Amino acid sequence: MTANLTHNLRSDAQDNRDRIMAVAREAFAAEGLDVPMREIARRAGVGPATLYRRFPTKEALVVEAFSEQMAACTRAVEEGLAHPDPWEGFRRTVEEVCRLHVLDRGFSAAFTHAYPKAIDFAALRETAFLALGELIRRAKATGSLRVDFSVDDVVLLLMASGGVRNGTPAVARRLAALFLEGVAS
Repeated sequence: MTANLTHNLRSDAQDNRDRIMAVAREAFAAEGLDVPMREIARRAGVGPATLYRRFPTKEALVVEAFSEQMAACTRAVEEGLAHPDPWEGFRRTVEEVCRLHVLDRGFSAAFTHAYPKAIDFAALRETAFLALGELIRRAKATGSLRVDFSVDDVVLLLMASGGVRNGTPAVARRLAALFLEGVAS
């Protein structure tokens, strides 16, 4: 539905929306979800009314800001499921999802708990978790993954990754490696 709305905007309104989204993504990634809406409007060079006209709630802004990352997480799990070796598929999925979360503090918070009632986001997250559960089941069946491992353990990793400050790809790889070493059977 959002895509239809953006096609009908005047060019100046589309420019404002694009600036709002760029600023929101950057602010949430660097500072988390506590950045006030008025601050996002200020940084984007628009008035608060312009921001609220496009995004009536912070939840709406967060969902839109992280839609690409959510799709990337879903793709990572799907690619893991498609891999012929379940452990390798699981390992690659954990590494990619960890990378996405370490590099974007706001996404980690939104994904794990901050906006659980955002309908589109919650549905996508649930789909990703169901697929991840299947990937975990397959990796356990090969004997490569601890038998007591669950989707909740991945959530713990994501919560931990949200606490990483100044995350880099190297930090994400290290965190994922330590996690995988601990969960391998």
